Amino acid sequence: MENPGSAQAVALWAGLHMILLVVLSVLVVRQRRVNKVAFGDGGSQELAQAIRAFGNAAEYTPTGLVALAVLAMAGGPPLLLHVIGLALFGGRVAHALGLSRSSGTSTPRSVGILMTWSAYVAAAAALLFFAIP
Repeated sequence: MENPGSAQAVALWAGLHMILLVVLSVLVVRQRRVNKVAFGDGGSQELAQAIRAFGNAAEYTPTGLVALAVLAMAGGPPLLLHVIGLALFGGRVAHALGLSRSSGTSTPRSVGILMTWSAYVAAAAALLFFAIP
């Protein structure tokens, strides 16, 4: 990585996303214990929501973090990495909160996915920019 500040930016957002995934995982385990379900959701709406909140974060987070790391290696400035990292993290938190509280559509879920997609589009555009010499 060309800029140590870029590496630190990626480390910050990777660390925060890992904490988010642990928290969401703990919420799944808690619901499994409450509902006495070892596999699947056992028909529990609360457990199904916790499983999907974790699963959705686990599906979107790796690609976003890989994009941040590659962008840092390609010379992306720390400020850009922080903006994209914040949008991705904020989006994942908002989406998880929305999904944890409602199985239907909700404002936090909508805001969360829009922030996540915005981070993805910004990262993709920046990666393409830095890929062209």
